[in-house]
This record gives sequence, C-alpha cells and structure tokens, in this order.
Amino acid sequence: MSNRSIIIMVLVLIGATAYLLLKGDGNVDMSGEKHGAEATHVEEAKKDAPAAAPEAPAAAPAADAKK
Repeated sequence: MSNRSIIIMVLVLIGATAYLLLKGDGNVDMSGEKHGAEATHVEEAKKDAPAAAPEAPAAAPAADAKK
C-alpha cells in the first residue's frame, strides 16, 4: 500500500469514529474502572434485581443429630 492510501484510510476511520461519537451523544467515560461513591452502576443493578429468596434454616448441629 502506498502512503497516500494509508493516510486516506486513517482519515476515513477518524471521520467514522467522530460521526459515531456525535450520533451517540458523546457520553463516553474513558476514566477506567470506578470504585466507591462514583460507581453508580452497582446501585442500579441492586434496584433492578428481583427480591432474593429467603434463606434456608441453619442445619442441625452434628451432636443433636446423633441423639
């Protein structure tokens, strides 16, 4: 490939990327993994999760089972 075609391909890819970012409202968070108060996705997942099943009663101790 010639240098000219490589430059044209790079410019087309940059243009396509810019177009997609603008069409997607540009709300891209590039800050990496979050922990703590700024990690809001964990709270949303808890709200959307169905209610957990009640816990099973604790098993009888082994000493009582022998009697």
